[in-house]
Amino acid sequence: MTFIDKLNRAWASQDSLLMAGLDPDIRRFPAELAERPDAVFEFCRRIADATAPYVCGFKPQIAYFAALGAEDQLQDLCRYLREHHPALPIVLDAKRGDIGSTAEQYAREAFERYGADAVTVNPYMGRDSVQPYIDYGDRGVIILCRTSNMGGADLQDMRLANGTPLYLHVADQIARVWNTTGQCALVVGATFPEEIAQVRRRVGDMPLLIPGIGAQGGNIPATVQAGRTASGYGMMINSSRAILYASQGDDWVEAAAKTARATRSAIRLALGSAT
Repeated sequence: MTFIDKLNRAWASQDSLLMAGLDPDIRRFPAELAERPDAVFEFCRRIADATAPYVCGFKPQIAYFAALGAEDQLQDLCRYLREHHPALPIVLDAKRGDIGSTAEQYAREAFERYGADAVTVNPYMGRDSVQPYIDYGDRGVIILCRTSNMGGADLQDMRLANGTPLYLHVADQIARVWNTTGQCALVVGATFPEEIAQVRRRVGDMPLLIPGIGAQGGNIPATVQAGRTASGYGMMINSSRAILYASQGDDWVEAAAKTARATRSAIRLALGSAT
């Protein structure tokens, strides 16, 4: 099964466009995990189990694991997710960008070491820097387009000679030239719903990974209105910190589940209003 197949099935079976980001910050862990050597794995495992009924996938951010020297725990987590939640795609948020043999190693890391269903990459160095990921034909390649941070405008809003913003040129290039096997998706931030709408018009039904709701303040109704496809799917709307750290008390697992459930409901409500 390809990443796109798996994602389509998850959208339908879960009735959810919510993706749970797994960004473990040990400074915000509950006290009960403080002395555990496997605290990073255990925190993410319990969050994943609690939120699994409400999400269409999981997005571990590799930097949070690597900064703690916890890559082995990330590997264990990905294995756990594949075994216990096999219907839910794993998107490794790595935003890699390099060329040649280095890109090949990053692709091996994402798809062979961690077994991710998809990975985020940076297109700045051109198609040959992305091709090693595309060569894994059953996996997804999610390419940065219009990111959720304010500084993204420094380059992404620059105009080409024909007046097209760079981020829309990226969207066009991916949709028309790079996505020959139908395995590509784009990252477009919820903090810029007008840009989401413009990208959607350019790329048709291509999936969009949309960070920026929750802690970053993206508006759910505006995001859904801008990014939905005719089928009502087409989006992986990511929330990380708002779910992970909904509580640092004894109820942290229950609070994460409650927040995920409420966020899914808010997305469903917005989707119903947009039809």
